[in-house]
Amino acid sequence: MADSSSVSEAAVQVVRARPRKATVIARVSAAAVVVIFTAIGLALHGKTDGGTGVFGRSDQVAMIGLGIVAALGILMFTRPRIEADARGIRVRNLIGGYDLPWEVVRSVQFGRGAPWATLELQDDDLVSLMAVQAADKAYAVATVRALRALLATHQQAGTPAAD
Repeated sequence: MADSSSVSEAAVQVVRARPRKATVIARVSAAAVVVIFTAIGLALHGKTDGGTGVFGRSDQVAMIGLGIVAALGILMFTRPRIEADARGIRVRNLIGGYDLPWEVVRSVQFGRGAPWATLELQDDDLVSLMAVQAADKAYAVATVRALRALLATHQQAGTPAAD
């Protein structure tokens, strides 16, 4: 099991990728949201300015709960990943995923200015690879090269690996 960034293209048996920068940003942002909402929740107490309402424990708990829900939404951006081997590629994006054999993949594309790589399928559909993001620069390029090598190996063999 090899990470595409540490193994030469010819030796790659399994390619795994996750967005790096987006994962770090999402984790830090989620933690900050929880801290901020917790601080606001704990600061809520007493009567409102108009004197008509009172902030109680339930309001504090609700505010902290909202922070946790918001953080979980932010952490959805850590979900994308891919895993590819001689049999095919498994893609998990923000919502949904695909398990595709190499027979249905025509090419691996990473267009200039594109936010992430895509798979072009034999039926002209495109599948986004949100785990391979332009923001990750060299890591993304190495991953795309490794995926292309796996695809080329499959196309040259003409049949999927029997192992």
